[in-house]
Amino acid sequence: MTRTPKLFVPAITPFRPDLTIDRERFIANSKVLLADGADGLAPFGTTSEANSMSVAERIEMLEALVESGIAADRLIPGTGCAALTDSIALTRHAVQQGCLGALMLPPFYYKGVPEQGLVDSYSAIIDGVADSRLRIYLYHIPQMTGVPITLSLIEALMKKHPGIFVGLKDSSGNWDNTHSIIKAFPELETYSASEALVPQNVAAGGAGCISASANVNARNIKALMAALGTEREAGIAAGVTEVRKIFEGLPLIPAIKAATAARHKDEAYAVVRPPFVRLSRDHDAAIARAVSLAHGTGA
Repeated sequence: MTRTPKLFVPAITPFRPDLTIDRERFIANSKVLLADGADGLAPFGTTSEANSMSVAERIEMLEALVESGIAADRLIPGTGCAALTDSIALTRHAVQQGCLGALMLPPFYYKGVPEQGLVDSYSAIIDGVADSRLRIYLYHIPQMTGVPITLSLIEALMKKHPGIFVGLKDSSGNWDNTHSIIKAFPELETYSASEALVPQNVAAGGAGCISASANVNARNIKALMAALGTEREAGIAAGVTEVRKIFEGLPLIPAIKAATAARHKDEAYAVVRPPFVRLSRDHDAAIARAVSLAHGTGA
């Protein structure tokens, strides 16, 4: 199956000095990312520091995006929580807002649970939302959750709930795993978490990427997608991969926020919520290099 590749940006969440969410900067930066050419946003995931946010905050900020004029069908908010009731509340709200889908972690606190327990959890969310518009994108990030989304789990979920599970983000960093999902479930939109894997992903029948570093480099990632199969591909891919590698060598989320601050020339964007700490000034040169590669300008 050949798809037109898409880029969804897991937009950062700006915070004020008192660690409350900075609504104005959140909306402004989200609109910039869409203006950069992103197909949509995947807010309230790992890069958004969503697990350091309350359910009420996530609901309020999703409404803020929609009220600001961003089309809800360009949004795939993260709604998976450790608590079943929180996942139901966030997912129901996303559906009511008209979002394209919900990007859903498995229940991640208890480890080593049986697969049937995971099936039961997702089923309880579907039953709790009770809305035929619900579409779920599974979120596989086992290095953080300790609860993998396996091929057998995907098969069980799709068999039990046909038409509900439409995609998956693979943040494992293991291309062989991503490839196996694409091969086993070609009907799913399978996204890689690294833009460096876009050529392999798309060639195999995948859907594109949902990448943290797209907060900084969305224009060039979209340019790479447009150049696939042309003589321009190799050069653009090299530049995109270089930016990605810069961030992979740094504390990822503080570095993405530092680069966003550098791009906007606004240090307020660099604020993180504990337990993260702000990126050390020792990394200013690396951040300036990433922003220069992405936008042709330094910090």
